[in-house]
Amino acid sequence: MLIGIPKLISPELLKVLMEMGHGDEIVLSDGNFPAASHARQLIRCDGHGTAELLDAILRVFPLDQYVSQPVALMDKVAGDEIATPIWKRYQEIVAERTGLVPDFELVERFAFYERAKSAYAIIATGEGAQYANIILKKGVITGQ
Repeated sequence: MLIGIPKLISPELLKVLMEMGHGDEIVLSDGNFPAASHARQLIRCDGHGTAELLDAILRVFPLDQYVSQPVALMDKVAGDEIATPIWKRYQEIVAERTGLVPDFELVERFAFYERAKSAYAIIATGEGAQYANIILKKGVITGQ
């Protein structure tokens, strides 16, 4: 056990977060995302939702402050009228954990898939909400 590490962050996930460098990206994928076929490294977190994992990760993970949009979401398919209340929850979490006013990048579905293939890792969650996929770009820790 360690002090200050959220219980949702497994040893495998903590290792990956530690290995990542400035500018590397990690994907938190919903339960429908083809994570296994797209991941360079796959971390299974099937029993958890993306919002709770996002909250846990952002307690220890700096977002990139040198880009305008360090967080990206999979955009809805044109014509899909489904509501995406989870996006608002993501904004609340990012604002609370980082102090940033989030301006999320929206990435077209197939472009998101391609970007996910080059991500450092994909975290496969059990999230049931549609369009709950999110990419985080790692920043630096200053003043240490």
